[in-house]
Amino acid sequence: MKQLRCCVVMATYNNERTLRETLNGVLVYTNDIIIVNDGSFDDTSAILKDYSQITQLVLPENKGKGYALKFGFKKAVAMGFDYAITLDTDGQHFPSDIPIFVDSLAGAGGKTIFLIGDRNMNTANVLARSAKGNRVSGYWVRAVTGLELNDSQSGFRLYPIRAFEKIRFFSWTKKFEFETEAIVKAHWRGIEVANVPIQILYPEDRVSHFRPFMDIARIVVLIIGFLIVKGLYIIPRDYFRRIKKKGFRKFFTEDFLASHDSPRKKALSIALGVFLGLSPLWGFHTIIVLFLAILFNLNKVIAFAFSNISLPPFIPFVLLMSVRTGNLVLGEESSFSLEQMRDFDLVKHLESYLVGSITLSVGAALIFGFLGYVILKLMERKQIVANG
Repeated sequence: MKQLRCCVVMATYNNERTLRETLNGVLVYTNDIIIVNDGSFDDTSAILKDYSQITQLVLPENKGKGYALKFGFKKAVAMGFDYAITLDTDGQHFPSDIPIFVDSLAGAGGKTIFLIGDRNMNTANVLARSAKGNRVSGYWVRAVTGLELNDSQSGFRLYPIRAFEKIRFFSWTKKFEFETEAIVKAHWRGIEVANVPIQILYPEDRVSHFRPFMDIARIVVLIIGFLIVKGLYIIPRDYFRRIKKKGFRKFFTEDFLASHDSPRKKALSIALGVFLGLSPLWGFHTIIVLFLAILFNLNKVIAFAFSNISLPPFIPFVLLMSVRTGNLVLGEESSFSLEQMRDFDLVKHLESYLVGSITLSVGAALIFGFLGYVILKLMERKQIVANG
C-alpha cells in the first residue's frame, strides 16, 4: 500500500458498537488511516482517543457521508496519497478484503482505476432495503454510463483520489448520493470503473444511516440531472470525438454499418430517431431519444444521428411540411410557402402544425425504418456472400 501510495479513509457517525472492531481490523494491514468523525455524539470520540497512531479529523456537526469522504480525501491528497480505500464503520465490511483492492490496483499496471466492492446482493443476508436501493441506483447508473455494475452502492471502494482532484463534484452531494456521482463523473472522465468481490455481513447491532426514501430520492434527482447533461453534452461530445478521431467515412463504416446490432434493431433505431426528430418536442429531442434508446435497448448512435433530421438549417422545411401535412389531414386549404416562413405565426397554425407534425413524424419513421431495414438486410446478405 505504501508503494502504491494508498491509504484508508473512513467516515464514521455514531458507530460506537462496531467502530473499534473495524479499526483494529484495518490496522492489521496499514497505519495510514484517516478517519473523519462526522459529528458523532455517542462514545466515538472516547474510542478514538485509543488510536493516536491514525489521522483523525473532526466535524463539529453531522454533514453526511459524502461530505465527510470528500473532506477526508482532501487531507489524504495533501499527505501525498494517490488512492484511498473506503469502508463503512458499521460492521458490514470485512477489513480482510482490503488485499483484494490492493492486488487489483497493483495488477492494473499503473492505469488509473476506480474499484467498487461487489456485495453479491442476491444473498439471503442482505437487507431488503439495501438491495432495493442498490437496484434503483444500478439501473440509473447503467442508464447514464452504460456500465454493467453488479453493485453500485457499496461503500467498500478504492478511489483514485489524485485523479479525482480534476473532477468538480457538486457541493450539495453531501450524503449517499456522492457515491453515485463519483461513479458517473469518473466514467465520463475516462477512468475505468469495475467491481471486485467482497464479503458482507449485517450485524444485529449495526447502525445504518441510509434512509430508503429520502436517499433514494436524492440519487434519482441526481441521475435525472446526469441524463440531461448526458443528452446535451456527453453523447454529442463523444459522438463528434469519434468522428474527429476516425474521420466520417471510417466512423460511418465501423460505428454505424459495422455495428453488431441486427438490421431489425438498426432499423428500429432509425425509425425512433426520425420520429423524435420530426416530433413537436423542440428542445428535448436528444434527451428523449437517448432515454428511449436505452429503455428499449436500441442503437443509441443511430437513434441520435437520425434525430438530428431537424437540425437548425432544416427547421423551416420541417415546419413547412408539418403545417402542409396538417392542413391536408384537416381538409383545409394550404397555400403556405417557404417564403412565408419569415412571418410564420405558430399560434395561428398551431392545430395544423401539431396534427401535421405527429402525422409526418409517424409516416417518416415508418418509411425510413422500412427502407433502412431493406438496405441493411441487403448489405448483410452481401457481406455474408463476400465472406463465403
